[in-house]
Amino acid sequence: MSIEFFLTSIVIILVPGTGAIYTIATGLSSGRAACIAAAFGCTLSILPHVLAAAFGLAAVLHTSALLFQAIKFCGVAYLLYLAYQTLKDTGPVKMEVGKKLPTGKLKIITNGVLINVLNPKLSIFFLAFLPQFISTNTTSLIADTLVLGAIFMAMTFIIFVIYGLFAAMIGQIALRSERFMRWFRRTTALAFASFGVKLAISEAP
Repeated sequence: MSIEFFLTSIVIILVPGTGAIYTIATGLSSGRAACIAAAFGCTLSILPHVLAAAFGLAAVLHTSALLFQAIKFCGVAYLLYLAYQTLKDTGPVKMEVGKKLPTGKLKIITNGVLINVLNPKLSIFFLAFLPQFISTNTTSLIADTLVLGAIFMAMTFIIFVIYGLFAAMIGQIALRSERFMRWFRRTTALAFASFGVKLAISEAP
């Protein structure tokens, strides 16, 4: 792995996007374990896009406007749904120690996956991004692409967990404030809605 790939990936991941916002929101509202689950889900959602880039499926999205639009608007609908769900909650969060939610983590991971897996621009992003750091003399383009994609995913998971754990640290105090939670929910809902609108107006490259 070149230092250029490492530094470029760090910058890309550090810029707060949909996945980072979701992980931070989860850490702030549900604690450490939940934010790790959110980070895992968001990281897992990258895998299909890396595979698409490695095996050329992104090229199909690039040439098929209809397919691109169909996947894109599924993503838009889901982001707007998350914004609506966030706004529905009211009041401070009550911390119930010892309460077990058997399906909670699975739902958090599933939401994290759906947030990014329905964004077709990610496939095209990886198709354009990863090959820049692969040697022209490589004998296995697919293998090298998959390795770089795996490294990018690992870096994403680590950074998202850091984001989430920091949010979880301040969450115990913040969650008791109804005013803070009202502000937090509105801001998070606005962020999800903004990402949805941005995705909706995006054009296939």
